[in-house]
Amino acid sequence: MTTSPAAPPSEPDAGLSVTGAPPPLAMWHAGWATACAVLALGGRFLGAGVEGPTALALMVMVAPGLGGLLLLRGDGFRQRLGLLTAWSLAAIVTAVLSDGLGGPLAAFVFMPLIAGLALGGVRLGQMGALGSGLASIGGLAAVVIGASTADNAVLAALAGVLTAAAAALALRLSFSARQARLDRAEAFMARSEAILTSQPGLTVVLAPSGRVLAAYGAPPPGLTAEVLFDQGLIAAVHGPDRPAVLSGLDKALNGLDAQTRFAPREALDRRVMLALKRLEDGRLIGQMHDATAQYAREAALDAARGEAEARDKGKTRFLAAMSHELRTPLNAVVGFSDIMRQSLFGPLPPKYADYAVSIHEAGGHLLAVINDVLDVSKIEADRYELALERFDARDALSEAVAMVRLNADEKGVALTSVLTPEPLTVMADRRALKQITLNLLANAVKFTPAPGSVTVSAEAVGPYLEIVVADTGVGIAAEDLGRLGRPFEQAGDAGQKKQGTGLGLALVRSLTELHGGRLMVDSTLGEGSAFTVRMPVVELAPPVTNEPVA
Repeated sequence: MTTSPAAPPSEPDAGLSVTGAPPPLAMWHAGWATACAVLALGGRFLGAGVEGPTALALMVMVAPGLGGLLLLRGDGFRQRLGLLTAWSLAAIVTAVLSDGLGGPLAAFVFMPLIAGLALGGVRLGQMGALGSGLASIGGLAAVVIGASTADNAVLAALAGVLTAAAAALALRLSFSARQARLDRAEAFMARSEAILTSQPGLTVVLAPSGRVLAAYGAPPPGLTAEVLFDQGLIAAVHGPDRPAVLSGLDKALNGLDAQTRFAPREALDRRVMLALKRLEDGRLIGQMHDATAQYAREAALDAARGEAEARDKGKTRFLAAMSHELRTPLNAVVGFSDIMRQSLFGPLPPKYADYAVSIHEAGGHLLAVINDVLDVSKIEADRYELALERFDARDALSEAVAMVRLNADEKGVALTSVLTPEPLTVMADRRALKQITLNLLANAVKFTPAPGSVTVSAEAVGPYLEIVVADTGVGIAAEDLGRLGRPFEQAGDAGQKKQGTGLGLALVRSLTELHGGRLMVDSTLGEGSAFTVRMPVVELAPPVTNEPVA
């Protein structure tokens, strides 16, 4: 599982609030407040002359030190900006009370700048410098208007030492905080690089030209990072695969995710999968991993599919050839048995006459099966050619109805044809259309018990010829509908399957599809079935106009 490392913490200038300031910053403020309070209260005993406005100025400088302790409750850019404002105001008041830069507390005018450095951030440092400038101006204004205090060298020296110490600590605090942030950022970068380097694939950063700028991780076999850096991505790719890689680069530069596979130039037996994506700065990031096993599996599947297709075509050619070889002698068997059945060369004993009838019926059935096998084999081998011609579809349908009529009457099934009175002119294969209708009608009569009915209708629906054969037979189960139309597939129970070979509907579907049409089935078990054939073979009559013909 891949995990994303947490981003390094941001500086206070980012404007995000956090709970609790760093303890060193609060301690620095507390130390300053303590030092000012001690100097204000104990300066008289040290002979520093702390009295009157000067003592008040020292107490004013205690206020921002105490305010710094509030950062322990909530820290953020706004809180630090408010504290820096307090430092500036305190420095201005102190400068006014102590004669500015000429007074004993002159060093305190630099405390806003020092506080800005301690609080961290460039903006706060600049604002602290502004506060120090305002404090200096305030002290100068106090001198100009005549407010003065007695010179006190001891207090000035103590204030200078205190300010210098605060500055040193502030600088140390500021730079230590920055160094800590830098250390955290470097550690974060080291962890990120370690994660990228330990990943199983190779991640590369590419220039728009395809030049490799950085690489992390384990390169796939047959490809090394040194080759990518020295030669470039395109040069490391096998020549015939370079157009696909260049196309993937262009696609990724346009903001689309791209994926391509190529062979390394130095290992043509290997395959590498490259996924590319565009970064916000215009560069590309790519992920490479070994795709040799996947390529081998796909090649094996392609070879197996080709072999299976070759075997299937070989089987089809074998069936077609065997059908021809079987049909030739079978025609002789059917013909001679018919001569014997009709006693054309003299009467036969009754028993031999019965044998002749059985031979003729069995031979005719076998010949019909072989003809179906031959037609299906031709279609599957793409060797069946339609003999397209213009004719009235009603003629072919009427011939098919006439061929099934005798069988329907013997079985007690009512056979009805519903044809339009207008001609149905089509451009199709007459024999195929007759075979389609004949197979559908023969199946309907075969599986319709007496006193059922079979109805065939035909009409033109725009450019489509729609033939519907409906019956009131046994019907087809829902789970068997998906198998209908496949060669040698049959529906129903074992008794029903014995009545056919499963080639009739397969031939109907194939001949229909050769005409660009489709076969549809609607059936309910125990109620009957309706087979619909739709083929775009109708020739539409040209529109009649009243314009004279030149």
